[in-house]
Amino acid sequence: MSTYAIGDIQGCFEPLQRLLDKIHFDPAHDRLWIAGDLVNRGPGSLATLRYLYSLGDAVSAVLGNHDLHFIAVAYGHKRQSNCDTLNSLLKARDCDQLIDWLRHCKLLHHDPGLNYTMVHAGIPPIWTLEQATAHAREVEAVLQSDYINNFLAEMYGNKPSVWKNKLIGNARLRLITNYFTRMRFCTADGELELDNKTATSGSGKFLPWFAHKQHACRKHKIVFGHWAALEGQASAANVVALDTGCVWGGRLTALRLDDGKLFRTRCHKNGA
Repeated sequence: MSTYAIGDIQGCFEPLQRLLDKIHFDPAHDRLWIAGDLVNRGPGSLATLRYLYSLGDAVSAVLGNHDLHFIAVAYGHKRQSNCDTLNSLLKARDCDQLIDWLRHCKLLHHDPGLNYTMVHAGIPPIWTLEQATAHAREVEAVLQSDYINNFLAEMYGNKPSVWKNKLIGNARLRLITNYFTRMRFCTADGELELDNKTATSGSGKFLPWFAHKQHACRKHKIVFGHWAALEGQASAANVVALDTGCVWGGRLTALRLDDGKLFRTRCHKNGA
């Protein structure tokens, strides 16, 4: 039995199938971790979700910003952009079933036996693993509750940008969501800088979230996606960047957590 963590699929179903063939994935024995952004931008979001849903307990996925965007569109709280490729999902007979499955995915997944933690974007340097897990559960609980419409209606926005324990309501939930699904750069005290999406090194007090030397999770192994510009290269020894830009013509990457071996398959632009 092996456990593989795979970066942002974004609806690139055919490259996913080639990668799973390459690692000889067997759902009867192996396990898959998916680091968020399962859907959108690629041509096979519906096939991707249906396949992952079919794996049952063999797959553990965390939510990325594109997954939350899909849910928000489906619930009528956001319009599709010109770059979205969600129509087949939204029109599918099993759309509600797949959304319900996504709603029950986590924002943070931790396996103490493997000693790995998976998130989509990152963990701010001010949170211990225990704190990060607790805050992730706050948002997860809301996504699975009757409060979901209220949350989705208020989910978008860049403020507040820095954590305070006294934050409450949707402001608190929005910031937690931004940390886990949108963060790239932040300060040592967790202030977010969300406008810079293409750089790989920080400016001034804003550094990559994993680059802060006093990060509270620096002794934990973390796998994450979201940041294709890193091309799989992160400067901290305890983190592995898994988004290698499949949907942009890069590669789809899997990390075997048991021994740290990487596997990759090449992709064409737009996920073919």
